[in-house]
Amino acid sequence: MKTKEFKAFLLQGNVVDLAVGIVIGVAFGALVTALVADFITPLIAAIFGKPDFSGLFFTANGSKFSYGHFINAVISFVLIAAAVFYLVVLPVQALIARSRTAPPADPSTKKCPECLSEIPAPARRCAFCTSEQS
Repeated sequence: MKTKEFKAFLLQGNVVDLAVGIVIGVAFGALVTALVADFITPLIAAIFGKPDFSGLFFTANGSKFSYGHFINAVISFVLIAAAVFYLVVLPVQALIARSRTAPPADPSTKKCPECLSEIPAPARRCAFCTSEQS
């Protein structure tokens, strides 16, 4: 009995969607990492003269602080975030906004001009504010 429940859990849409999202996210991260390593870092090297920041460090009281790795990670993170925002989030938001339409007005009701409540269309008096309807 437990295997059927587990199988049903695994085949739920949310679990499968999450798994697909993780796989695509990892592949997308690898793509952006390659972009950073092959294009952005050489561009930075052409401008600033350093092709890789991983060798940057400073020492204090005999301890070595490698801040260059952190700079590389920040550059990668910012580029991944920008790529996800511009290539995924904005297009999806545009599609959602385009698909949203106002629901059709219900012909069996109307709005009271005094209190803006929904009242039946044939009503002669509002049940909420008791104003007369035309």
